[in-house]
Amino acid sequence: MLLTVDAGNTQTVVGLYELDGGSAAGRRPEDGLIEHWRISTSAERTSDELAVTLQGFLALRRIHFGDLEGIAVSSGVPKITAALRDLSQRYLDFEPVVIEPGVRTGIRINYDNPKEVGADRIANAIAAFDLYGGPTIVADFGTATTCDAVSAGGEYLGGAIAPGVEISMDALIGRAAALRAVELRPPRNVLGKSTVESIQSGAVYGFAAQVDGLCDLIVDELGPCTVLSTGGLADLITPFSRRIQHVEPWLTLHGLRLVHEKNA
Repeated sequence: MLLTVDAGNTQTVVGLYELDGGSAAGRRPEDGLIEHWRISTSAERTSDELAVTLQGFLALRRIHFGDLEGIAVSSGVPKITAALRDLSQRYLDFEPVVIEPGVRTGIRINYDNPKEVGADRIANAIAAFDLYGGPTIVADFGTATTCDAVSAGGEYLGGAIAPGVEISMDALIGRAAALRAVELRPPRNVLGKSTVESIQSGAVYGFAAQVDGLCDLIVDELGPCTVLSTGGLADLITPFSRRIQHVEPWLTLHGLRLVHEKNA
């Protein structure tokens, strides 16, 4: 079995895949995905605390660390990366496969400094090309909202990074004394009839329009592209986008599975 860990700045997503000896290429991200969990990211968790958390999740499926054959990691939080390395050394019989310089990914990074590209963006690009070929655009609704492009030849071309939905909402509420926190959900209309609905409209329709606008500009440069979304808020925003064609909630985990296969 393979444990995949995508540690973002806000949340960490963990996936457990069954390894059956066949290639992961061309499979759906959910194929072989036994279970998945989502926890808040805390850079202060020690490797022992992470071990207890992960073992607790595995125990829900009557699985133990000894049943694992590998662990693949994408992380934007250096302390989490270090804790996962230490966890592997203390509790597992193998080193983790971490998306970082020197690891085989099977994709060329066309960036001024390839080391600057986030591991999750690389994993998304690998998975998107495996599933849909190219050119492809991946809109990831996480702590940041990113739109990244993959060429017809499977080359990561770069992208755009904007503040994410939740941190934008936090900034709005924090700076506007007359506004309060609201539930992120679609309003009845674009024209909100209350302050709550107006904030919801700006968040849901506004961020959908933002991604559509970025995709329009990318398509102007690359030509027609397949557009897919992922990330914790993809299900909320995608229905209101005119550009996004596919929702892939486990895209990053699938990319991690592919990278592990190349480095196992």
